[in-house]
Amino acid sequence: MNNTNRRRFLRVGVAAGAAAATAVPAAAKGKQGKRVLSGGSLSGRTPLFNSVVAYGNLVFIAGVGYHQAGDIKVHTKGVLDQIQQELEKVGSSMEKVLKCNVYLADLKDYAGMNEVFQGRFGPEPPVRTTIAAAGVPGNSLVEIDVIAYL
Repeated sequence: MNNTNRRRFLRVGVAAGAAAATAVPAAAKGKQGKRVLSGGSLSGRTPLFNSVVAYGNLVFIAGVGYHQAGDIKVHTKGVLDQIQQELEKVGSSMEKVLKCNVYLADLKDYAGMNEVFQGRFGPEPPVRTTIAAAGVPGNSLVEIDVIAYL
């Protein structure tokens, strides 16, 4: 790419990025700033963390685990079902997930988790990071957190 084309490419790219950054869905207009959508403390003390927080048109869902009997496929389905419910409750969906972090108690469960994960986010899945994490809380075989848009 010569310098003239590179400058034109950068100028168009910057303009498109600026337009995208200022586009806010009607549902999020006037709702700037941090909003706690789920969480808080019933005891009156400051909570350790919130489960679902929105900022502008983004929604952040804290790590969700599955704390019942079952193999990795049962746990993955249970976690994804919970995430889908939370997203729908706040006006989003699995198709609007941009980023997903998956924490496996054992990397040997990677293939089984992928079998259930495949297709749950629609035809354009989010970016994803998957790691084996020592000490996934409770007896969950998998924990997943997501960032989506409204």
